[in-house]
Amino acid sequence: MKRDITRRDFLNGVGVAISGSLFSASPMRVFGLEGGSSHYPPALTGLRGSHDGSWEVAHGMREGKSWNELGPEAETGESYDLAVVGGGISGLAAAYFFRKQAGSGARILVLDNHDDFGGHAKRNEFQSGKRLLIGYGGSQSIDTPSGFSPESIGLLKELGVDLARFDTAFDGSLYRGLGLGRAEFFDRETFGVDLLIRRGDSSWTEYASKIPLPEPARRDLVRLHEDRTTDYMAGLPASEKLARLNALSYLAYLRDYVKVDPLVLTYLYRRSNGLFGIGIDGVPALRAFRLEYPGFEGLGLERGLSGRMGGEAKPGTKDDPYIYHFPDGNASIPRLLVRSLVPAAAPGSTMDDVVDARFDYGKLDDAASNVRIRLSSTVVRVLHRGAPETAKEVEVTYVRDGAARRVRARHVVLACWNSVIPYLCPEIPEAQKKALSYAVKVPLTYTNVCVKNWTSFQKLGVSSVSCPGSYFASVSLDFPVSLGSYRCPRSPEEPMVLHLTRTPASPGLPPKEQFQAGRYELLSTTFETFERNIRDQLGRILGAGGFDPARDIEAITVNRWPHGYAYEYAYLGEPDWTGSDKPCILGRKPFGRATIANSDAGGEAYVDCAIDQAHRAVAEIAELSAG
Repeated sequence: MKRDITRRDFLNGVGVAISGSLFSASPMRVFGLEGGSSHYPPALTGLRGSHDGSWEVAHGMREGKSWNELGPEAETGESYDLAVVGGGISGLAAAYFFRKQAGSGARILVLDNHDDFGGHAKRNEFQSGKRLLIGYGGSQSIDTPSGFSPESIGLLKELGVDLARFDTAFDGSLYRGLGLGRAEFFDRETFGVDLLIRRGDSSWTEYASKIPLPEPARRDLVRLHEDRTTDYMAGLPASEKLARLNALSYLAYLRDYVKVDPLVLTYLYRRSNGLFGIGIDGVPALRAFRLEYPGFEGLGLERGLSGRMGGEAKPGTKDDPYIYHFPDGNASIPRLLVRSLVPAAAPGSTMDDVVDARFDYGKLDDAASNVRIRLSSTVVRVLHRGAPETAKEVEVTYVRDGAARRVRARHVVLACWNSVIPYLCPEIPEAQKKALSYAVKVPLTYTNVCVKNWTSFQKLGVSSVSCPGSYFASVSLDFPVSLGSYRCPRSPEEPMVLHLTRTPASPGLPPKEQFQAGRYELLSTTFETFERNIRDQLGRILGAGGFDPARDIEAITVNRWPHGYAYEYAYLGEPDWTGSDKPCILGRKPFGRATIANSDAGGEAYVDCAIDQAHRAVAEIAELSAG
């Protein structure tokens, strides 16, 4: 644990403190990696996601810095049919839909503040000897495709995504065939002892007897999970039960109605982190009920078909298997989009060959191409040339390498975060700005650790570990997916990517305040802190299986997302929105020649939402043009 960290990781770790004050260019230029074939962001390690150099300009804009008065040198002379602010799935899909609508000759510019495209759909690569390993650093899987709109599923098909391929690409029996399963790790700081327990198929009576909790807490855990007859809201009609469940947190329901031991609440606090990005104090009990969390069986309520965050499922939705996962998660979707928009950027034509295609980032912003993707370019102002109602053009100002530049476009799609738009677009009505500012994105980290082998997992009989009290909430072997020429690790002696998750929380605060505090925590946490916790936690969990952090860890990529999941209006204290009055719907109204996309505009953190919002934004452009 006392081994020195590398110089490269050190620079990534302290970048939060020094990048704004010492570096006039982005960190990528400091390391000599910007532009040309040598610039290949997926292979970079250290702090990634919202990396240093991607967020400082936007924070300056929020704090009042202005780029309104620009000299002649800021004018690029570039003019486009469409400018897209944001190069994530939604922004790239908007470019795709617009080109399909306007024709292949349409000139399109996509601007993004990161050094890589894809937004939260981020690809991480590792080289272990001669072996290439691929992991996902953000958007994870194509979730519940049976509920996708015709537009979303249609785009995937046009890009060549055949969902049936995942039936064989995803090897759901690999880890089970090796005798590996789920486990929990109890840390000594929270539970008094470091203890790894395999979950297996044992009953809660048997499993609870092994958990390091006092006997009263163990009894309550068994009662919570196995008692299916007690009505903890006896005497209330069903309508009142539902109303109360919606007004209570799941934590309060367990504490005040089920009356479990306080240590049971400690054990279960992170039960909701992976889906909601927050502990059970911020999740309505009604959502927990619909997601089949324990404690509700005796209430006599009908659950109905639950959606992805415990809401109502979309018509036609089935119980899809969770197998629709590329080796890099949903990062292959923006890669397919980019290859379609800028064919010179990558070889191939199928969903298989895009997995191991090496993209030439030097071709993304080629003046000879009708579609250009300009990275490391933070948009700071979007203004119509004249009154928005009658203007024929929009000016888009962005900052790259410390210098402001301006382009013009006939139309603009704002596929960036809703919360940024009021700062970019002073012309927007105040009521719409308020609606756009309502939501607070959910912070989280997806960390990938490349290890020399995973024999320790085999010896301990585990493939995934939940950690109810540790720094990282979970540790798991990567999804076993093989596509094209890429083959996932199948033998424990092979190198492997481990996936660790952390959602910073501040128990006791309202959800939005927790998210704001978590954002600050992530931006102020150094890479060294992440690394020390990774090494400590993996050593304690896997040490009995022979794992040595100093020997076995080859590389670490921390995908830091201070503005992570789109806000889904599913948290404690949210009004009972009727739909049309939801802030994301009010906020996404088009104004002038600008329309609004991104998953924020749909209030769901899923790939189909990002695509649907892109399709709507481009359809609104068509309506304007027709008018």
